[in-house]
Amino acid sequence: MMTLEAFLEEWNNPSDTILVHSSGSTGKPKPLLVEKRRMLNSARITCDFLGLTSGDMAFLCMPLDYIAGKMMVVRSIERHLDLVSVPPSGHPLRGITIDVNRRSLAAMVLPQVYNSLQVPEEKEALQHFSHLIIGGGAIDTHLEEELKEFPNPVWSTYGMTETLSHIALRRLNGAEAGKWYKPFDSVKVACNEEGCLVIDAPLVHEGKLVTNDIVEINAAGHFKIKGRKDNVISSGGIKIQIEEVEAVLKPLLDRPFMITKRADRKFGEAVVLLTEQEKLSEVKSICRQTLPKYWQPRHYLHVNQIPLTETGKPNRARALSLAEEI
Repeated sequence: MMTLEAFLEEWNNPSDTILVHSSGSTGKPKPLLVEKRRMLNSARITCDFLGLTSGDMAFLCMPLDYIAGKMMVVRSIERHLDLVSVPPSGHPLRGITIDVNRRSLAAMVLPQVYNSLQVPEEKEALQHFSHLIIGGGAIDTHLEEELKEFPNPVWSTYGMTETLSHIALRRLNGAEAGKWYKPFDSVKVACNEEGCLVIDAPLVHEGKLVTNDIVEINAAGHFKIKGRKDNVISSGGIKIQIEEVEAVLKPLLDRPFMITKRADRKFGEAVVLLTEQEKLSEVKSICRQTLPKYWQPRHYLHVNQIPLTETGKPNRARALSLAEEI
């Protein structure tokens, strides 16, 4: 895991670029060389939008191996924020006191927010941030309801590694709360012929970026996520490619099966395994022995027949419906 010192050393070296790895939301994860000046642009855009100024506090609790953690550091550099760093964990606010008289920004993934809400002292600290931005997947409606009571702005972010963190925010509480993401002023969005979001953000990304998110765009240029074109599960900030999980399990499971997902209050989305095998304990055992921790299904469902299309291909839409009935 990258340390803050290691990232700062890389940031301050003579190179104009930094190596990052994409999350896999628009395909298989791949290495990317990104320009430091574009990272500074992204940091400036976010800080301007949130009204952060020199001396405000930035709370870093995410791994620096990923763009979300790196950008918290870059924001502190660009805006001269006081960076407070804690080791990444599921309970980043354990034992932490937040000064209510000081403007502050925290960025977390869904499991961190969920866990913090379960502990009264941590929930109180979470409420004290002037701005809380949440990434790493779709926010469950129950979790969204809990956040509506927060006294300070809470935001859901939209973005990816290729856009150097988020390019749009959606307010989760207060009078401005809604389902529509508002792009930053320097960002333009459109739909392609497949209904997928196309991002034009010249300050942070060269050229237009076609995503796999199917969206609706309103007259104001705000967008709402309707679904995904691809087969990626975004669970707790980790992108899981459905076909990769199935490829590992295929030689090990002797009955037809399919990987799908369902909404999850803590992780945003959870891995679900549908199988024609009646002995679910055997399937669970194989998954636990062979799959990486983050790939392991959180739910197992026996079905009489795996849903297929008329041409014999996996019926992903039907699988989603079955998973949501669990």
